[in-house]
Amino acid sequence: MKKDPVRNVHTEILSDGWSRLSRFTFEYLREDGQWEEQKREVYDRGDGAVILLYNSAKRRVILTRQFRMPVFSRGEEDGMLTEACAGVLEEKDPEATIIREVEEETGFRIDKVQKVLESYMSPGSVTEILHFYLGEYRDNQRVSEGGGADSETEHIQVLEYSYEEALAMLANGEIRDAKTLILLQYAALNGILE
Repeated sequence: MKKDPVRNVHTEILSDGWSRLSRFTFEYLREDGQWEEQKREVYDRGDGAVILLYNSAKRRVILTRQFRMPVFSRGEEDGMLTEACAGVLEEKDPEATIIREVEEETGFRIDKVQKVLESYMSPGSVTEILHFYLGEYRDNQRVSEGGGADSETEHIQVLEYSYEEALAMLANGEIRDAKTLILLQYAALNGILE
C-alpha cells in the first residue's frame, strides 16, 4: 500500500483581499522514505476562462489590450499587454463565463464556443485552472464597443488583427501572454487559422 506523500499540513492565510495567499507548512515523503518539512506559498484567485475569437471568412482574430500591474511592476514601460479575451469564473460554468466576458470586453454577442483544453498556468504557486475556448464571430454580432465592465475598473482596447499579423506578433515577441500564445498556436496547429 502506497503512503500518502503529504502529512501534517498547516495552513496560514497571509492575505485575503482580491485573492487569497496562503502559506502551507507540511511534511513531504521523499523518494528515500524520509519525511521532510517544506513550506510553500499558494495563491488562490479562482479559476478562469479564455477564448480566441476568430472570423474564418475575414481571416481575422479579436484580441484585447489592457494595463496589467504585474507587467508594469517588472519595469515594462506602460504595463500594457495584448491578450485573448479572458475572465475569472464568477460562477461554476466556464462556458457561460467566457460568453459573458466576450460581450463585456469585446462587444460581440456570441452564442457558441468550443472548449479545446484546460491547463494549470503556474502550478508551482497558483491554484488556477484555465479553460481554453475558440469562438467564431461575425461583424453583425457586435452589440457594443466593449471595453470591459465599468464596475471592474477595466479599460480594455479591442483590437482586430489578420491571422498573419497575430502569428507574426507571436514570432517577434509582441504577444507575451501565455494564454494567448497557447490559443494562437493551438489554432494554427489545428488548421483554424488557415
